[in-house]
Amino acid sequence: MTTRSQPALLRRSIPRAGATPGESLPVVGLGTWQAFDIAGNPAELVRARDALRAFVDGGGELIDSSPMYGSAEAVVGELASELGLHRRLFIATKVWTSGRDAGIRQMETSMARMQSSRKGPLDLMQVHNLVDVDSHLATLRDWKREGRIRYLGVTHYNAGAHDTLARVIAKGDIDFLQINYSIAEPQAESRLLQVAADTGTAVIVNRPFAEGAMFGRVKGKPLPDFAAALECTSWAQLFLKWIVSHQAVTCAIPGTRNAAHVRDNLGAARGAMPDEAMRQRIRRAFEHA
Repeated sequence: MTTRSQPALLRRSIPRAGATPGESLPVVGLGTWQAFDIAGNPAELVRARDALRAFVDGGGELIDSSPMYGSAEAVVGELASELGLHRRLFIATKVWTSGRDAGIRQMETSMARMQSSRKGPLDLMQVHNLVDVDSHLATLRDWKREGRIRYLGVTHYNAGAHDTLARVIAKGDIDFLQINYSIAEPQAESRLLQVAADTGTAVIVNRPFAEGAMFGRVKGKPLPDFAAALECTSWAQLFLKWIVSHQAVTCAIPGTRNAAHVRDNLGAARGAMPDEAMRQRIRRAFEHA
């Protein structure tokens, strides 16, 4: 919950808002790859619980998982249930298998693990890394018409898949696209983000820190002086503001189970946002670090 001393997060509209016209999301969400694959580890479950509580209290909504992420879906479902947070979250997960029937079984298992029925239809189901994409999209289109899911999407983590993703979303009926995009991995700018904008496809950004490699480059380096004008107090905030200031981007999903990092990341959704000239200054500061 935001307070007077903690301004509300910047939000972006979901272009294809469907049954909820004008629906929007905070521009910073939460990823769970590795971070929430911790079933059976009591100490880390406590950390994840604190992180999820901090995320929602700070105004965050979109949490993203996958059956590929080990126990992450079940951990999210259990913690959200324990904390009574399902109705305050926008829950996204994925299908990651081959074959129509196998996909249906996996998606139903994922929804049960995340306990998404506690809030109604699952918010977003995505085809993970384009695995058997045509089969699963056919199922998801049916499920969306039937009200079992609210939105459908496709994902990948590698720029080598961007051309294929562009062809898939060019059909115009994909609600969400999830891709890698950062100063270190900017390839989506060459075409894919424009295709998303042209087709009204919401964009979720994974790998916002290039798997943490970007922090290695700036470790021990002071923030550039201009960071103060953007109200940034960390490199993470600067990197995230660079991403979410692109108008085609709906939400970036840094992954963590550290509550302090969650709060810091959410800070990137507050305050001044860089214009194109400032985005170029941020890029140069990183490249010259």
